[in-house]
Amino acid sequence: MFKVSAKAKSILVPIISVLAGFLVGAIIMLIWAYNPIEGYTSMFESALGNMNGIGETIREATPLIFVAIGFSIASTAGFFNIGLPGQAQAGWLSSIWFVLAHPNMPKAILLPLAIIIGALAGAIVAGIAGLLRAYFGTNEVISTIMLNYIVLYSSQYLMQQVMSSKLRVDTDTTKTIPANGSLHIPWLSEMFGSSRISAGIFIALIAIVIYWFLMKKTTVGFEIKAVGMNPFASRYAGMSDKKNIVVSMLLSGAFAGLGGVVQGLGTYQNYFTQTASVDIGWDGLSVALLGGGTAAGILIAAILFSILKIGGLGMQTMAGIPYEIVSIVIAAIIFFVAINYVIGLLFKDKKSPAAKISADKSEQGGE
Repeated sequence: MFKVSAKAKSILVPIISVLAGFLVGAIIMLIWAYNPIEGYTSMFESALGNMNGIGETIREATPLIFVAIGFSIASTAGFFNIGLPGQAQAGWLSSIWFVLAHPNMPKAILLPLAIIIGALAGAIVAGIAGLLRAYFGTNEVISTIMLNYIVLYSSQYLMQQVMSSKLRVDTDTTKTIPANGSLHIPWLSEMFGSSRISAGIFIALIAIVIYWFLMKKTTVGFEIKAVGMNPFASRYAGMSDKKNIVVSMLLSGAFAGLGGVVQGLGTYQNYFTQTASVDIGWDGLSVALLGGGTAAGILIAAILFSILKIGGLGMQTMAGIPYEIVSIVIAAIIFFVAINYVIGLLFKDKKSPAAKISADKSEQGGE
């Protein structure tokens, strides 16, 4: 057992989880007669070996940052928001729909409004679960899972039966949005080898700063943390647990909705019928867990997951290793993060000098 500070422990546990995940992937490759060194080399070369790969890696990380922030806010408040895919999908569809319905609006007005509408759509979906939890005691895990399916099939209905045919190519795909409603920046894309990187990354970095400031420097963030740590004590201190439940879920859904916005306005430039919950919802949840809910951790974890996702495609084409191996690595990393208590047992918290003095005095007083 190694003595480390609590801060060092919070850093070492996810690092060991990642290394353990890569080790499991290497073992699986060896079992199936693949070369793990060649596989991982091709993965990192594909994701980071050229400007296009770097651009696509950043592009892949962008929505994950938003979704991970959304999950972390709810988690800090003591809730498990598993409705991130539905919230992201709501943001995606609503932002695309608004842009297509107002193609001649000036970009300075259209784009901010589309982003806000996407965030509001995600907030509304999450807010429903928040209200049910606050006033009826409904388990948010069950309600958010159900809302994922409600959003999924409602989006199909809205797309096929309500949206004007003038905005669609067919019943399953919308038209491409006009440039004045897009997050695509030509010079940025060209800088990164004609990749699909967009202005969404700049918004994501701003969101990271806002998240840090919100949770560290504001009364709202303090109350969210207080309710999450001890709802009874916070209620005794005069904080409204109902209000904080709803506020935390609204914020969580808004950030998840922004993840869908950057997918639509940045990556795909349209909306198409989803046959299952959008992947960024589940991947963003994993990023939040790996990042430990901290601003810096989320950013690093999002980049790592993007390397795995983008590099996995290169591993398949360059080294001939099935993409499913990447899924195993990701699953293994999340598994080890989930059992971080076991990994954490390797490290014993080092007491600060002040804590040691206090402990010594307690022992002397006991004698």
